[in-house]
Amino acid sequence: MKKDNIKQQYRVNEQIHVREVRIVGDGIESTVMPTFKAIQLAEQKGVDLVEISPNAQPPVCRLIDYSKFIYQQKKHQKEMKAKQVKVDVKEIRFGPQTDDHDYNFKLKHAQGFLSEGDKVKAYVFFKGRSILFKEQGEVLLLRFAADLEEYGKVEQMPQLEGKRMIMFIAPKKQAAAMAKKVEVETSEAAPAPVKKAPQQKARKEYTGPKVEGEDFDD
Repeated sequence: MKKDNIKQQYRVNEQIHVREVRIVGDGIESTVMPTFKAIQLAEQKGVDLVEISPNAQPPVCRLIDYSKFIYQQKKHQKEMKAKQVKVDVKEIRFGPQTDDHDYNFKLKHAQGFLSEGDKVKAYVFFKGRSILFKEQGEVLLLRFAADLEEYGKVEQMPQLEGKRMIMFIAPKKQAAAMAKKVEVETSEAAPAPVKKAPQQKARKEYTGPKVEGEDFDD
């Protein structure tokens, strides 16, 4: 059976063993009183005495229905989880002697990842004797970080871990907004399609025989 961690965080009524508490609640003036009197007051009001701040001096207790209190705490916890943004970590791998074409290709991918709010784990993999070029790998990663300065900030400087030199880059808050702004500006800058005016047919001149009383020049 799954334990209710929220219920375990709070003591209620007779579980509160301190001598006195400060009570708070809706329509109640904050005041300090003996714990047994606070429990009696809660019983009179048809609610519970819930300890919400045990480390305060004296501990703070709230006069509230315990079931309602737990429901509010679970709802608040769920809302906080929903607000948390999940950040994915995207890996970019280099060799110690990566050429410019490959470098620029991976730089473009990293810009896209950071703009979407993902972290970038960039690393140089040293195979065999290429570990001798570890300084070259560090220079490459620092160049990479400098080229991504507008999109992210270095969270961990290059560190050698086994055969890998690893660096983490976290997205800047404005990076995603900047990408969105560019997208909007691009769409606004695009010229609107020009509607062509309908073509009028040229009037044909009547060349047949004229009938008396009719004017074909109008």
